[in-house]
Amino acid sequence: MTETNFDLVVVGSGPGGYVAAIRAAQLGLKTAVVEREHLGGICLNWGCIPTKALLRTADIYTLASHAADFGIKVEGLSFDIDKVVKRSRQVAGQLSGGVKHLLKKNKVTVFDGHGTLQGKGRVAVARDGKAVATLQTKHIMLATGARARELPGLEFDGKLVWSYKEAMVPDHMPKSLLVVGSGAIGIEFASFYRALGAEVTVVEVLDRVLPVEDAEISAFAEKAFKKQGMTILTGAAVEKLERGKDSVTATIKTRDGKTEKKTFERAIMAVGIVGNVENIGLENTRVKVEKSHVVIDEWCRTDEPGVYAIGDLAGPPWLAHKASHEGVICVEKIAGIEGLHPLNTGNIPGCTYCHPQVASVGLTEAAAKEKGHEVRVGRFPFIGNGKAIALGEPEGLIKTVFDAKTGEMLGAHMIGAEVTELIQGYAVARTLETTEAELMHTVFPHPTLSEMMHESVLDAYDRAIHF
Repeated sequence: MTETNFDLVVVGSGPGGYVAAIRAAQLGLKTAVVEREHLGGICLNWGCIPTKALLRTADIYTLASHAADFGIKVEGLSFDIDKVVKRSRQVAGQLSGGVKHLLKKNKVTVFDGHGTLQGKGRVAVARDGKAVATLQTKHIMLATGARARELPGLEFDGKLVWSYKEAMVPDHMPKSLLVVGSGAIGIEFASFYRALGAEVTVVEVLDRVLPVEDAEISAFAEKAFKKQGMTILTGAAVEKLERGKDSVTATIKTRDGKTEKKTFERAIMAVGIVGNVENIGLENTRVKVEKSHVVIDEWCRTDEPGVYAIGDLAGPPWLAHKASHEGVICVEKIAGIEGLHPLNTGNIPGCTYCHPQVASVGLTEAAAKEKGHEVRVGRFPFIGNGKAIALGEPEGLIKTVFDAKTGEMLGAHMIGAEVTELIQGYAVARTLETTEAELMHTVFPHPTLSEMMHESVLDAYDRAIHF
């Protein structure tokens, strides 16, 4: 019979839950994971990973479309959307299987079913409405994640109006597409579909695309997207969707207050997320929920003793790597590890895998000023970098923000080729509380894109060499 007594039960196996479970097992805690769908959660199965597989296809297709610029002849370029989707699903399946292997390797017990809190130290597991087990445990970690937000009148139907799930498995390439919302999810899908030939219109209710990014980066991105042929409507809202037989007509209120109707083959709703707080037994606990997210302290503890929450369920930033780090910190606190520090969300990098890529960490220039900092700002364009030119990727910008008095690096913001890989250098610098002095004295290899990071720092202090 399966063991039902544990030190820790983790409800949900996304990048927060499975990482927390593995770390707990490493620390000697008898650990179980309860998962109702796929190991790896939304991220591995329907989010971060399969979307990157799709975007890789878009990158290759775009590069092949410009092969002549590199002296290469490509004739009859085309794509097979069924094979594109199949590869994406295979990548997701491979990684989900990898999570299963890691949990088994670390002797974490996995229960296939829906977990519900059932009194102090008890988690009931059910599958298809039937009880599977009741787990006794000292600690319960909720890692149930989040789902796409739906707006009244703009709900998903799976055929004409898509959530991220339907957008990842299209049965054909739509000729025209409406994307509602220009955050990371919306822009990544807009970038994928535009690269493969769809006429894409993005509607954003705020005054700029990628609104959480530095305003200068947002402006650069919007210009790039428009150059690719996207229609970008900011300060606008979709008021109504009329669904036809094989198309959807949107009533759009534009920035100037006028309304217009446009018809699209398909629409993608990407207007944020809501936490999965329902049907997990919170009503019989002291756990507080605000705006669909569980309220926690700096150690991921809820108001219910012995119950913790991590990841998207516990609020922004809604990022897989934030969930993983929270899970580790929470488990290590439970295990009594000394010298821990609470998670500093200001040191968490954010990445958007559109074309061009966007990445950032820390404060934007505007946020730094709002917090009272006197700032020094450095910039360096991709066009000034030899590696970027050699790659055929001369469009981009790296921006750094420093406290003028102390030299603290307050934030870094990038747009261009491979910036989702470059940003980690600045993330390390933030964690080490690096000032401009250490960054200036760091030797960056040549020729690399990373040299622009150095030049941007130098520029903040009027010392840039190559621009």
